[in-house]
Amino acid sequence: MDTETAPLTLTVVIGSNRHGRFGPVVADWLLAHVDDRADLTLQVVDVADTGHLPTTLAPTPEATAALAGITPKLSSADAFVVLTPEYNHSFPAGLKNLIDWHYTEWRAKPVALVSYGGLAGGLRAVEHLRQVFAELHAVTVRDTVSFHNAGASFDDRGLLRDPAAPDAAAKAMLDQLVWWGRALKEARERTPYSG
Repeated sequence: MDTETAPLTLTVVIGSNRHGRFGPVVADWLLAHVDDRADLTLQVVDVADTGHLPTTLAPTPEATAALAGITPKLSSADAFVVLTPEYNHSFPAGLKNLIDWHYTEWRAKPVALVSYGGLAGGLRAVEHLRQVFAELHAVTVRDTVSFHNAGASFDDRGLLRDPAAPDAAAKAMLDQLVWWGRALKEARERTPYSG
């Protein structure tokens, strides 16, 4: 396969680690969309699995051990989808900690954003993440998927009550992500990013 048809490696970051979190419901919906695509190969990083990641950014043996299963998935990614709730008008501290432990892994790669929450649907968290990823030299795609009043959008089995609009939004977002992923991968291979 040439680079124009080979699947891109997509790392989905599930950004909540709160007890009783709703993130896995939204993640299952998103992962089903990714699984349906031949142009993406999936990896998952769940912030809930990073409980031993210290908040002090020092290369201690504990930090090295906690990052051993995470950093390779971020480093090998051609593109990312970050799934986030909105906590206090922003994104969770655990997600910020995971992002801050990495720098070059994000550079010159596209990031799509999926959010969920109450009335605002997590969109304030998305806008904050756009600023963070710009600082890390990543490119956020324009289209997002957001779930307003997320708990009411899904039934007891975790299925969307009305999937038409979110499914269409996911397709548009993932199509943009693949376009940016291919363009940036080709650019990085032709000229390493010096940022």
